[in-house]
Amino acid sequence: MRMETEEQTAVTQEFLLDEPAGNFRADPGALMAIDVAATTHEGHVRPNNEDHYLVVRIGRALQTLQTNVDKALLPASYNLTGYGMVVADGLGGMSGGEVASRTALTRLIELVTETPDWILGFDEPEKVEEILNRARERFLKIDETLKSKADLDASLSGMGTTLTTAATLGNNLVLGHIGDSRAYLFRDGILTQLTKDHTVAQELIDAGLAGTDPIARSMRHVLTAALGSMGSRIQPEVRRLRLKENDQLLLCTDGLSDMVDEKTIASLLRNSTSSAKACEDLKTVALAAGGTDNITAIVARFSSPNST
Repeated sequence: MRMETEEQTAVTQEFLLDEPAGNFRADPGALMAIDVAATTHEGHVRPNNEDHYLVVRIGRALQTLQTNVDKALLPASYNLTGYGMVVADGLGGMSGGEVASRTALTRLIELVTETPDWILGFDEPEKVEEILNRARERFLKIDETLKSKADLDASLSGMGTTLTTAATLGNNLVLGHIGDSRAYLFRDGILTQLTKDHTVAQELIDAGLAGTDPIARSMRHVLTAALGSMGSRIQPEVRRLRLKENDQLLLCTDGLSDMVDEKTIASLLRNSTSSAKACEDLKTVALAAGGTDNITAIVARFSSPNST
């Protein structure tokens, strides 16, 4: 899943090490500017779009308007801003897929906004662990919501959705994932897949039973985990990583990753002048390659606040 030489592998693995809970800094984490954009298309084959995406800004602000307290003791203003990015690819029939992916996103927002104590900081190991635990719990609650909705409406029986989420605060990145939508990191000319496909094909590859042979390729869309449609309790992947200046993050559904190889994705991210241009270029190439599925992409580019 990685395009790199053996010499580059060690470097890539080093920066992909998940941040341990004890590895924290006292500030929100090297504040970074972000250029983010998203796009979606039903493709050339499907009559409807079962993909849904969401990009949100999350913040906390405080500004002192009047006080007789010594100004040196109070900040004139305090602003903390983070971003959330989500892609979901529905499955389970024409109506069920759309409902599942849409419900997953709206339920996620409900769960976030209903949380009484937002944690917008990674300054203590306990906070980091709580953030990761909350991310896992939200996946489980979305799964329950989808199953309950399908139980009440026979037309939605078997519906489900993939869900890949990214939340950033400064240079901290928290990923959540289930299914075969993907998150990629483009850093220093190297494209690395951050998520693992929950498919039969991937399990065969992991077991050393299949590589890129026709059997594995034929099973690449058979999911082993998703929200809603699976009977067993899900186990979402949740991890924390550290961003660097000039990193690019791509979230996409398999309508993009199946149509566009990683070498081409890397080239488009490298040569695009903005996130919006990268999204449009990725969509255009996926459509030109056949567009056999719905196509959705979110691209975020990170830079120093002083460089924008």
